[in-house]
Amino acid sequence: MHAIRKPYLLFLGDVGSDIFAKTAHGLKDWCPEDCVAQWRLPDCAVDLGLEELAPEAALAAGARSLVIAVAPIGGALPPHWVPAILAAIEAGLDIVSGMHGTLAAVPAIAEAARRRGVRLHDVRQPPAGIPIATGRKRTGKRLLMVGTDCALGKKYTALAITREMKRQGIDASFRATGQTGILIAGSGVPIDAVVSDFVAGAAEILSPDAPQDHWDVIEGQGSLFHPAYAAVTLGLIHGSQPDAMILCHEPGRMRINGYPDFPAPSLVTAIRHFEECARLTNPAARVIGVSLNTARLSPEQRSDAIEAAMDETGLPAFDPVASPIGDFVRGFAGALDHAA
Repeated sequence: MHAIRKPYLLFLGDVGSDIFAKTAHGLKDWCPEDCVAQWRLPDCAVDLGLEELAPEAALAAGARSLVIAVAPIGGALPPHWVPAILAAIEAGLDIVSGMHGTLAAVPAIAEAARRRGVRLHDVRQPPAGIPIATGRKRTGKRLLMVGTDCALGKKYTALAITREMKRQGIDASFRATGQTGILIAGSGVPIDAVVSDFVAGAAEILSPDAPQDHWDVIEGQGSLFHPAYAAVTLGLIHGSQPDAMILCHEPGRMRINGYPDFPAPSLVTAIRHFEECARLTNPAARVIGVSLNTARLSPEQRSDAIEAAMDETGLPAFDPVASPIGDFVRGFAGALDHAA
């Protein structure tokens, strides 16, 4: 897996809007203790409210990696950012990027990193040597996020549940499968960038043997119902061998996002298919709760949506961000133990 040195100096370049800074805001929201400072070029319109430090000062303050925490249009490293990256390398910071192009593809960056002995991390690039899946049942317990569609809160659900489980004294680890999640966790595998034959094997190394009372809370990817991304979801399910799953859903989303010819499934239909697929590698797998993304709803509508989901499925339902989830996780604990 990628293993990234923390804490971070967040490089914001000179992007003109928070739209391009989702990674930066995600890091600040979910691992603020790992964000030493921000560093911006002139005319940058994004401000995280962190201390402003150049690389040498950030290194002295404890930073160990510079994270390119924004994504300019096109997803490529702008040439005028290269001098800033070189300055961070010269200061002794590892460089972390989530963009499509690799850092080592820029000759000046590759040469400077080699000379200074710092590491270049392209978190969208899967690590080398991923094996095919063994199908072996591993020790420990696993909770996987699945969804009726993409982009409806699987990462935030996993992070919120992990944080609350730890607060309640449950031994739990967040296992990241996407770019921002990997940066938050400091490790992980970019599952959607793995060659399909090796996706299940990547999921196995992402969640290895663990103590019997330990829970790996695994960030989901894609959806079984997505015409483009169903394959990565299925491989992740088979390799994760989840003991339990949380179904993530956005109330009111009637069609797969960006694919109007494909209707979103009902919660009951989704639960049935996810359980059928998961039981191919773990016969005990089951969905134990429904996570709702109610960001577009009023408080009254949120309450109605949660009540409707519980009535439809007979399972606990919650919004992991909009309201406290302590009672939900406390209730899950017993269900999780029975699911394992």
